[in-house]
Amino acid sequence: MGHKKMPGLVKRYGSWHINKVVDGVRICESTGTSQLEEAEKYLVHRLESIRKASVYGIRPKRTFREAATKFLLEHQHKKSIRVDAWCLKTLDVYIGKLALESVHMGSLQGFIEARQKEGVKTKTINHGLQTVRQIMNLAAGVWMDEHGLTWLTSPPKIKLLSELDSRKPYPLNWEEQDRLFAVLADHLREMALFAVNTGCRDREICRLRWSWEVKVPIAEIGSVFIIPSERVKNGEDRLVVLNQVAREVIERQRGKNSEFVFIYKDKPITRMLNTGWKKARKRVNLSVRVHDLKHTFGRRLRAAGVSFEDRQDLLGHKSARITTHYSTAELLNLWEASNRVCDSRTRPSLTLLRSDASPSRAKVARGLLRVI
Repeated sequence: MGHKKMPGLVKRYGSWHINKVVDGVRICESTGTSQLEEAEKYLVHRLESIRKASVYGIRPKRTFREAATKFLLEHQHKKSIRVDAWCLKTLDVYIGKLALESVHMGSLQGFIEARQKEGVKTKTINHGLQTVRQIMNLAAGVWMDEHGLTWLTSPPKIKLLSELDSRKPYPLNWEEQDRLFAVLADHLREMALFAVNTGCRDREICRLRWSWEVKVPIAEIGSVFIIPSERVKNGEDRLVVLNQVAREVIERQRGKNSEFVFIYKDKPITRMLNTGWKKARKRVNLSVRVHDLKHTFGRRLRAAGVSFEDRQDLLGHKSARITTHYSTAELLNLWEASNRVCDSRTRPSLTLLRSDASPSRAKVARGLLRVI
């Protein structure tokens, strides 16, 4: 006589699944195995966990892998979800099988040390630690099981590492800009000109659409772009004011493509920081990233005497103001402010004090900016 299967187990797509009502609550989940004996052991374990939780208020043991899976399923809307998933995949090797109660700074040391040996930047390691911290906080304060118990009693303290190896911003002076832009391919040069005159980010420029252009009843301005919040890092609609140079760039792109402003071979560009950009900066011996163009725009605005509030609006920084609702006077003020960094007669001249000399001299000089 064959072995009689325990009630509540159903085989689907080669694996055994639990489909059973316990204390009025239906349990539907995979056992993770195709072997009946292992599936039955798992079911017995689950039933015992449920009984302990129901009778004694004892939380079922859950692994970090279960919590990470729940987090990824519930946060598909998150802009950084792909990066989070990549970080959690790396973390799974070190803490995936651990019970949530066993995840803390001590159990994360293997992950931290291994990533440091691989030469990974501290900022990247911290992203992983931040994701773990978010998951543990959700497990302790938000996620409830069918018995009204949180997944975790209290969250551990996950401390981020000091980012001593983080790269400092590198705002370009005018001579450096001229050298770099001279060796960029035409399509990258246009995008770079737009970036250094609007403060837009790489992905904002690459995906800039004509449908986001908004005509304004001010002859001098003509139009602005409003990038929708889901395409902006801080989650707010982004007003893009076009100064004289940015307007000329836009007009040169008009008519090339019906959907995207910036294209290459009739297709949108994935990112500006590509092979072409890296080759160009190597030719002129400049270690400059695309994001440094945003820093350059911001430094030039400050040097030109543009107020902090106006710089926030022009750079698309998060603020308490409703940044896409402006009066005519306010729009004109922002347009005039942005033009103060592109007029060859009035543009501010910056000298960034950099030093490759002794450590003591470099420490004194690093980050100092003199406006001439």
